[in-house]
Amino acid sequence: MIQVFNTLTNKREVFKPINPDKVTMYVCGPTVYNYIHIGNARSAVAFDTIRRYLQYRGYRVAYVSNFTDVDDKVIRVARETQTTPKEVADKYIAAFKEDVAQLGIEEATANPRVIDNIPDIISFIEALIEKGYAYEAKGDVYFRTSKFKDYGKLSDQSIKDLRAGASERTATEDDRKKENILDFALWKAAKPGEISWDSPWGKGRPGWHIECSVMATKYLGDTIDIHAGGHDLTFPHHENEIAQSEAKTGKPFAHYWLHNGFVTADDGEKMSKSLGNFTLVHDLIKNVDPKVVRFFLVSAQYRHPIVFNDKAIKEAKAVLDRFKNTEINGDYRVEQLKKDEAHHGHVSPEEPTDYWKSYKEGFIAAMDDDFNTPNAIAKMIELSKAINNYLDDETGQEEIVSAGLNLLTTFLGILGIHDLVPKQLLDEDIQQLIDDRLAARKAKDFARSDAIRDELKEQGIILEDTAQGTRWKRDSDA
Repeated sequence: MIQVFNTLTNKREVFKPINPDKVTMYVCGPTVYNYIHIGNARSAVAFDTIRRYLQYRGYRVAYVSNFTDVDDKVIRVARETQTTPKEVADKYIAAFKEDVAQLGIEEATANPRVIDNIPDIISFIEALIEKGYAYEAKGDVYFRTSKFKDYGKLSDQSIKDLRAGASERTATEDDRKKENILDFALWKAAKPGEISWDSPWGKGRPGWHIECSVMATKYLGDTIDIHAGGHDLTFPHHENEIAQSEAKTGKPFAHYWLHNGFVTADDGEKMSKSLGNFTLVHDLIKNVDPKVVRFFLVSAQYRHPIVFNDKAIKEAKAVLDRFKNTEINGDYRVEQLKKDEAHHGHVSPEEPTDYWKSYKEGFIAAMDDDFNTPNAIAKMIELSKAINNYLDDETGQEEIVSAGLNLLTTFLGILGIHDLVPKQLLDEDIQQLIDDRLAARKAKDFARSDAIRDELKEQGIILEDTAQGTRWKRDSDA
């Protein structure tokens, strides 16, 4: 059975979804004002891996992750670039999707945006006001934290401690509008030149926390199975989500709260844009295979911090290369055995999978233990060694080799690593790429033309441009 560490209860619990065959999962997405950095990618990869494992274990997963496209940072960048917040958000949403696709992250069931959910946000706030959990103050609307008796339960903090911490800072103009310094904004009155919408309280825009409550309940229901995000979101963001959601619905908001650890620099400092010690994924994957970046990110258990440096990337590549060589050698051995009748077709249907059963059980046990990817990878390394040893067995059977390779491929897929060994191009695929290259050259798109040539070269295809056209041959040394 799957066990997860639940931040809400601060302990490990058996995972029991609301519906026995379906999991509802909401993951806080990025604020789209820049390219994502490696720390942002950690969260996306961690919860994509958890989603993949849940699917492997037989669950259907409804996976929703939002885009924060109305925010002070988005507005600032729009002002600096003399564009609109929507144009800024559109640009970086497209960049985000491109980057995470390179990292092997599956598309979400839905990626809702603030800008598309304003009426729902207003209705949600109105319901909180009607129930006495929110109040209007000079065009702003605030949540009344003193009325929600469980405020602080996620971050395990008391109202008294939170108030003491808040009193240490100098009160801002907005704080002076509040009944209580702990109250937080659900709606912000419009400022000159800012994007805004009409509301019962005048022109304005949503606060940050309200968007996730609205989108999670709209797309997944009043109570969801898993709510996830970075550790830094525990307070105040997730704490405030719980308060406003449960105040409105009267139901538990999420049964399991999962939080991933930070990516840190060598000095142990968290990577962030505010500290300026970050690495953009957009730049990193220009020089490092995205599969290696992904594998690096899953090499630590999702709740623990992970140090990002050249050494860690090289170590991740070395392990992936080991798996890649196992697949290459295994595929070659399978082709040999297929040609030898003495090693083909003489095993029972159960024998191939039973042969590798202990490795499958070990991998599942590791992932059932709060998605312990380091232990799962250790089991994969054991499997890889065992496959390589079996390849040297002169009495080996093709079906058993294939079953071992399929199991290794399945494990890699759960970790989000696909096509580690590209399949050999068929003749018709090669000809199509050559035709595409010819069209690119005629259009003077030489970058595309060179890219196709390089792609074919990597596949062991040598091109020869002649007066009679382009000829190709397979490089026997490839």
